[in-house]
Amino acid sequence: MTAPAQTGPASGAAPSSASVIAAETPVLAHNYHPLPVVVARAEDVWVEDVEGRRYLDMLAGYSALNFGHRHPALTAAAHRQLDALTLTSRAFHHDKLAGFAAGLARLTGLDMVLPMNTGAEAVESGIKLARKWAYEVKGVPADQATIVVAADNFHGRTTTLISFSTDPVARDGFGPFTPGFRIVPYNDLPALEAAIDETTAAVLIEPIQGEAGVVIPDDGYLTGVREATRRAGCLFLADEIQSGLGRTGRTLAVDHEDVVPDVLLLGKALGGGIVPVSAVVARRDVMEVLSPGEHGSTFGGNPLAAAVGSAVVDLLATGEYQRRAAELGEVLRAGLSALTGRGVVAFRSRGLWAGIDIDPSLGTGRHISELLMAEGILVKDTHGSTIRLAPPLTITREDLEGALASLGKVLG
Repeated sequence: MTAPAQTGPASGAAPSSASVIAAETPVLAHNYHPLPVVVARAEDVWVEDVEGRRYLDMLAGYSALNFGHRHPALTAAAHRQLDALTLTSRAFHHDKLAGFAAGLARLTGLDMVLPMNTGAEAVESGIKLARKWAYEVKGVPADQATIVVAADNFHGRTTTLISFSTDPVARDGFGPFTPGFRIVPYNDLPALEAAIDETTAAVLIEPIQGEAGVVIPDDGYLTGVREATRRAGCLFLADEIQSGLGRTGRTLAVDHEDVVPDVLLLGKALGGGIVPVSAVVARRDVMEVLSPGEHGSTFGGNPLAAAVGSAVVDLLATGEYQRRAAELGEVLRAGLSALTGRGVVAFRSRGLWAGIDIDPSLGTGRHISELLMAEGILVKDTHGSTIRLAPPLTITREDLEGALASLGKVLG
């Protein structure tokens, strides 16, 4: 990365990481516990802190940066749109939205698009859509619709979404909770089938559970979910906010089993790391239960978001990033296999995405993340001694192998 010129206070001295962190502490809500690195610049897979130290970004904004930092095609699209139009609200038409929606529908193989902003908004919107469909199409009695979800899920942190979380950190102290959800073990088809009845509007799952530690279900599980929902006459909602858009080596994680859900929830990478963009993509007969005024967003589908989202769709339409994730995913798997038994207890990976269980005697996931940071590698821990790797899909083989070597070094 060719770093831009340093900037700082009027005295010309750049702020230190310590001074920036100290300044944040009194004024920012303490809802995050970030690693002690203060990023000031970034390009592709590399970031640079306020003191000029470079780090390889192996987290990619939890998959929001699938195409790296400041991808030239995406920043160019944003710059062009900034010079033209940024917001109209949906009170009026604008010239970018139809093209974005059509491109995303083609990419996913579904029919209609409801644009939103954040991943949590997409999931909330999908829940509303499924309930409306259950009442108007399936004939579920008013206010009786249920949705089957999986334990250890992560769909966001709104009040409704934490209502069916099994993570006490997300739930404790935030009740009362929204009713209407049935929680079953992940990757357990018999339990899922037993939870479905005549009130079930939908099954909502992550094809791969990211926050839980990149938990990959058994082969055939997604196909089984699709068949179970079809037999029962309810919807299959796939939350691909982290797993989708090239991360696993296919456009969508459900593509590994050639499964087409009724409703697809997308976000993160859809905004190219530039603006928040999310979407609900669904079959026409499902989406058309919504009427004007029943759901909306001031910023959802705004011109800037649509321009960047269209550029993301264009990148994925080439297939290049899916191929890179699949090919480099084999390099990642081989490297982690070599470390298994040498500090790595177990790992789960698909494409350029891995959850790695570290020997607890070597430290927590947070401790390992801090050791890797000292080696110039940025990762993030999840539960216990598990860390996640999710580099931009633009990473080179050389840089990926260098990150694996650093992991081997810190594990001893």
